[in-house]
Amino acid sequence: MASNRPTISGTRHVIAAGHYLAAHAGFQILEAGGNAVDAGVCAGICIGVLQTEKVSFAGVAPMIIYRAEDRKIISIDGLGVWPKAITPDYFVKNHGGKIPPGVFRTVVPAAPDAWLTALEHYGTMSFGEVAASAIRFASQGFPMYPLMAEFIAEKINSYKRWPSSEAAFLPNGKAPVIGELFVQADLGRTIQYMVDEEKAAARKGRAAGIQAARDAFYKGDIARKILKFHEETGGLMRAEDLAEFRVKFEPTVKSDFHGIEVHACGAWCQGPTVPIALNLLKGYDLKAMGHNSTEYVHTVTEALKLAFADRHHYIGDPNFVDVPMEGLLSDEYANERRAQIRPDQAWPEMPPPGRPKGSEGLPLAKVPAPQPDNVRPGDTSYLCVIDQHGNAFSCTPSDGSDNAPVVPGAGFVASGRGTQSWADPDHPCSVAPGKRPRLTPNPALALKNGRALMPFGTPGGDVQCQSMIQVFLNVNVFGMDVQSAIEAPRFSTYSFPGSFEPHPYYPGLLMMEKRIAQPTGEALAQRGHRVQWWDEWTWLAGAPCALYVDQDRGIIHGGADPRRPAYVLGW
Repeated sequence: MASNRPTISGTRHVIAAGHYLAAHAGFQILEAGGNAVDAGVCAGICIGVLQTEKVSFAGVAPMIIYRAEDRKIISIDGLGVWPKAITPDYFVKNHGGKIPPGVFRTVVPAAPDAWLTALEHYGTMSFGEVAASAIRFASQGFPMYPLMAEFIAEKINSYKRWPSSEAAFLPNGKAPVIGELFVQADLGRTIQYMVDEEKAAARKGRAAGIQAARDAFYKGDIARKILKFHEETGGLMRAEDLAEFRVKFEPTVKSDFHGIEVHACGAWCQGPTVPIALNLLKGYDLKAMGHNSTEYVHTVTEALKLAFADRHHYIGDPNFVDVPMEGLLSDEYANERRAQIRPDQAWPEMPPPGRPKGSEGLPLAKVPAPQPDNVRPGDTSYLCVIDQHGNAFSCTPSDGSDNAPVVPGAGFVASGRGTQSWADPDHPCSVAPGKRPRLTPNPALALKNGRALMPFGTPGGDVQCQSMIQVFLNVNVFGMDVQSAIEAPRFSTYSFPGSFEPHPYYPGLLMMEKRIAQPTGEALAQRGHRVQWWDEWTWLAGAPCALYVDQDRGIIHGGADPRRPAYVLGW
């Protein structure tokens, strides 16, 4: 399959990122002798500047790391928790059962601690070294590009709700135009302050310097700006919420897909949806169906519906919810659920959940009423790295800017990820003190023969797992090169309650890019899918990046989605 861009290949190191300048900054770290974690942290911090409309420096940064020296997989949640002042019925009592835009969606910012924790344990460089490019992009600016300009222009009224957001995103009261230099001076000063604090403590060692950078954010001047803003606006964040916070090391969940171990993040995010769906799909001869044929699109869509039904009813922060993970990931359960996929008829709505081992007695979540079709895109970005030692880094940094305010003087939105919780106290993703929202960002990393094979991920909210699975299958079932696999036309079901407040539900809706054959769409409609068409190329279908290792030849291949400004660099 011909692609619009070449697959980028290298024998030493390769990086792919959601913005080309972030990819270049991370590549410079690799060229300077840094490892995959150093480069990934660098690129991730840059994305929080370069794609700040969709990713906050003070947002979330879930990641999976593969360490080649001991073949160990590490997952860092990179996800904040609800402040201690919240109560499970807070939004029912005070906001009519809704989680309103603004400071009330704020959970503890996790990305800074995630970057520092990864760097401290698995990197080799200082925070100042890996943050230097991001500081330059923020302080000196970067050229405004089409997707970011379009997003800010469309959301101009959202930014105008808060003076601090208007000042940050609407310079001179107007949306920035393509080619204009976009400067974020406050954000540059915030990151520089952390670097300065690190330098002051570095005489005591690298770890002391990184801790000083962490304290600068969670206990120092940056924390005080967040707390002052919450005090002035009635927010719930308090000093102890920030000072006591640390990201968590979590086990991955996995599927064995024909000899490939596909590792995803745990039930604190939607990550288990990927192995649950792959366990269903490995029971079919997908290649014989034909890529994007009627039978293939139908089968993958119905498998996804089953996986999302289980996500809705069972998946939530495992520190608060009994998640029957072993049962959900068992082959026995997949065999049972596969019988729910009818070859000639689509489920007209979200299917009922299964009852895997361990779910006995667990309550089921309520299913909201369907809404008129008005699909809204998710935010986020993605990056992945493999270095010359075989280490791999997969990360999905996120947190949008249009539904929560910029902290005055800090230049960032303090994580508004509370939008992915539910106000219903009985839902597995309900709010509670110290509880994590169920995150949509969910990086993945596949292994073969105990070595890194394919880190992959994408932005796109509820589209993420769906785009990731299609790209994975394009490579590992249909034999596409990684760039062609990413560029291939995609489809996405919305037949489940969405992750973002107000959790819209569109039963039966199946969106497809117009490059999929029209007769295929007509045949799918005859099977009961409510088919609607995206443009031929749309960023609404996600924007995956992926790397793939030819383990026999020792060559790393990289792909990045032209639907957004993502790029690959390698050597």
